[in-house]
Amino acid sequence: MSSIVNAVPALLRRLSTASLWAAGLGLVAMTVVVFWQIVGRYVFNSTPAWAEQVALFLMSWFIILGAATGVRERDHLGFEIGLAYAPRPIAFAMKIVTEVLVLGFGLAMVWYGIELAAGTWSAPMPILGIAQGWGYVPIAVGGVLIALFSLEKLVLVLTRQEA
Repeated sequence: MSSIVNAVPALLRRLSTASLWAAGLGLVAMTVVVFWQIVGRYVFNSTPAWAEQVALFLMSWFIILGAATGVRERDHLGFEIGLAYAPRPIAFAMKIVTEVLVLGFGLAMVWYGIELAAGTWSAPMPILGIAQGWGYVPIAVGGVLIALFSLEKLVLVLTRQEA
């Protein structure tokens, strides 16, 4: 049992790192696509029709993956001054409430991301020719990651392993 408990944080750390790398690669890829779009427009006088949709698709992935990593690494917005000045029992309760709310938000992202993807799966994206549902898959994937990372943090708070 102890080996499983020790393996989970390592697995989530690897998942977070992979998510961050994927987000970074997506940002670089989107930058290349937008650059090509600009070159096509102003140098060749012919804008590639696919560039805008590809850039938006990549952006939805890297924003969601980056946000999920931010949840695990505590790089998201917070009210740290309130925690710093609150009495210990209130700060403890605030941390629990925060993680439960983030967990609920992640689960809602999974639920509604799947609903949106399923509801638009039969409609193709006009230029790319893939299902519009692929545009909503990042919401569900990001929701899974956010829920996992916030559940990890909730367990750490409840076991008082996190300050």
